[in-house]
Amino acid sequence: MIPEGPRFFGRRRGKTLRVTGRTLVDTLLPRLAVAEPLPGEHIDPTRLFEPPAKALWLEVGFGGGEHLAWQAAHHPDIGLIGGEVFLNGIASLLGHIDRDGLTNVRIFAEDVRRLFPAMPDACLDRVFVLFPDPWPKKRHAERRFIGKDNLDQLSRLMADGAELRIATDDEVYKDWAQSQMALRPDFENVTVDRSQKVEDWPATRYETKAREQGRSPIFLRYLRRARSPKL
Repeated sequence: MIPEGPRFFGRRRGKTLRVTGRTLVDTLLPRLAVAEPLPGEHIDPTRLFEPPAKALWLEVGFGGGEHLAWQAAHHPDIGLIGGEVFLNGIASLLGHIDRDGLTNVRIFAEDVRRLFPAMPDACLDRVFVLFPDPWPKKRHAERRFIGKDNLDQLSRLMADGAELRIATDDEVYKDWAQSQMALRPDFENVTVDRSQKVEDWPATRYETKAREQGRSPIFLRYLRRARSPKL
């Protein structure tokens, strides 16, 4: 029996999937799914791809998958893992993968924190946390992804110089994310203008929706500082 992992609070299902979505979940997802690791199991994530990926990127909660699919299409030598529990979002990403013929995407269809313990140190070269659930009420602050425990894990998993990208349109989360990251000596803030994205940062549906509703997202970039050499 797999021990209970981190508690997940979000939605797992939305509207009933259309036939195409159900078919992709039944046929394509099993070929791309990263299995939940067993207790004590270790994986080499680059070996999830054939040929083995030259570098590995992770998107935490990929939503509808449009950003992840864009990155995969524009970086075919990079292996991308997307973690998402929302079935409708998974089906949406599978649609992008199927239409675009993408071969460098793998999906962890569970809370991505369950994958972290099985992954080796310094294996990630880029991590995206884009428009996460803000959990704006103070009593729910511990549910926010950007926080000490998860950042400790990302710090272990990210290679020296690896980039962490964070985006949000929620006013509470804007302050929260920046204050949490400011506490991290292991990450260097390389954000130049938080209202602007770098060139290879396509919009997600959440960014588009926020702008249509008059909210101004921010875009933050951090680099994993080099580790001190072991004596």
